[in-house]
Amino acid sequence: MSSDRSLRRFGFISGLVMLTVLAGCQVRPLYSEASGTGERLASVGFEQPHTRLDQVVRNHLVFLTSGGAGESTRPAYDVKLVTKSTASTIIDDEDDDDNVSPTGVPVPGRVQVEGTYTISRVSDGQVLKSGKRQVVSLIDISGQGYARLRAVRDAENRAARELAEFIRAEIAIALSREPQPQTVWQK
Repeated sequence: MSSDRSLRRFGFISGLVMLTVLAGCQVRPLYSEASGTGERLASVGFEQPHTRLDQVVRNHLVFLTSGGAGESTRPAYDVKLVTKSTASTIIDDEDDDDNVSPTGVPVPGRVQVEGTYTISRVSDGQVLKSGKRQVVSLIDISGQGYARLRAVRDAENRAARELAEFIRAEIAIALSREPQPQTVWQK
């Protein structure tokens, strides 16, 4: 009987300890309205693009951060973005110049898109986060010139959209760490 009572006490005390530990957790939804991340994402401005690939990533980022409403006219945050792309075959065959196997079957290849970004606060120019992300998109490289160019372009577009998703998530994380603006009440 005594051991049954001690077992209950131990269970009760361990339950209280677990509740105390769980109460100290700081986990919260990234896009909750209370955190204000959605509003901050809508106030992000993006640097003008320099290349076609920059433009694809930028357009998708503008859509993702604003929810389709377009870029902010008075951004509170600025994102500088530089992208580059490389295309290569997976099979390294030095004898074949047009990257097509002797049977005429397209050769597997890959397109790697890399994006380097920096997000800073417009008011004081402080850099909140900078980073580099890369995305790989697989393709079939045909022996026909136009088909090869089109496959690379389509793979770049797919990779650019995925890269924009990654960058948006990192921007949201950086903005969620920003202090909440204080409301000033006036009479």
